Amino acid sequence: MTSSEPLRRSDALTTGWSDVRIRQALLNGEFERLDRGLYLPSGVASRLDELGRHKVRIRSAARGLTDGAAFSHVSAAVMHGFALWRPDLGRLHITRDGSGGGGRSGGRHVHVGSLPPNEIVDITGIACTSAARTVVDLACTLTVEEAVIAGDSALAADPAVAESIVRLLATTGRRQGIVVARQIVGFLDGRSESAGESLSRLRMKQFSMPSPTLQKTVLDPDGAFVARVDFFWDEFGIVGEFDGMIKYDEGGSDAVRREKRREDTLRDLGYEVVRWTWAELFGFERVRARFERAVARSRR
Repeated sequence: MTSSEPLRRSDALTTGWSDVRIRQALLNGEFERLDRGLYLPSGVASRLDELGRHKVRIRSAARGLTDGAAFSHVSAAVMHGFALWRPDLGRLHITRDGSGGGGRSGGRHVHVGSLPPNEIVDITGIACTSAARTVVDLACTLTVEEAVIAGDSALAADPAVAESIVRLLATTGRRQGIVVARQIVGFLDGRSESAGESLSRLRMKQFSMPSPTLQKTVLDPDGAFVARVDFFWDEFGIVGEFDGMIKYDEGGSDAVRREKRREDTLRDLGYEVVRWTWAELFGFERVRARFERAVARSRR
C-alpha cells in the first residue's frame, strides 16, 4: 500500500491493522472515510472533487462486481465523463442482469433488468453500461434538466451515440420512465457546448420560443469570419448568447474587450444580440421579453 492508495478495511486487517488503528487514523486526520470500509489518505482526498471521489469508490467496488453486472446511471456517467448538473453522488449505481434482488443499501443502489453484453463496455478496466444505455437510464430516472445536460454532452463527445440510442430504444420494452425518456432523447443535441446552453434550449422550449440554429458561423459581406454564436434565429436576424462568464474569468479584461468588439461587429452588421446569464435561466421570462423586443426591432 502506498500513501496515495485508498485503504480498504478488509485489506488493512490482513496486513496488521486493527479497527482501533483505523479509527485513530480517521480521528487524527490521516485518512478520510469515502465509503463503508474505504478510506483515503487526507492529502489525496483534499485534491479530489466529488467526481474524483466517486471514481475512487467505483474502482474499489469494482473488485466485487459479479459477471453480468456493470456500473450504471450516474456512476457510469461519471466514468464516461458526461457533464452532470447537481449530481447525487451519495450512492454507487450498479445494474445487473436479472429480474429480482435489486434495491438500496448503504452506499449502493443495485438496479436489476435486462443488460445484454453489448450494452456493457470497459472503461479503464471497469465494467460500465455503454454510453447509449447510460443516457437512456439517466433519462428514465433524472429530472429533464439533468438528463438533457448529460445527454447533450454524451452526443457532443461522440455523435454516433445518437444512432446507438435510437437502436436501443427500438428494442426497449416497458420500463419505468421510458415514455418520458423517449421524449428527452428526441430533444438531445450534441451541438450544445455547455450545461448552460442545454438549459437554455430547454427554457426556449418551455417558453414557446422559436427553435434557433446552434453554433452558427456568422460572416461579414466579404465572407470573412466574424463569430460563431451560440444561438441564431435567421428569420429575425437575432443572435443569442449564453453568458456563462467563464470566458471572462479566464481572460480578464482582455476577454471582456474582445467580446465587446465581437458584439459591436455583430450589431454593425445589423444583427440584434440577446444575452442572458446563468441566473436568468431560472427567471427566463426576462429573456423571453428581451427576445420579443429584439424581434420587434428587427421588423421595423
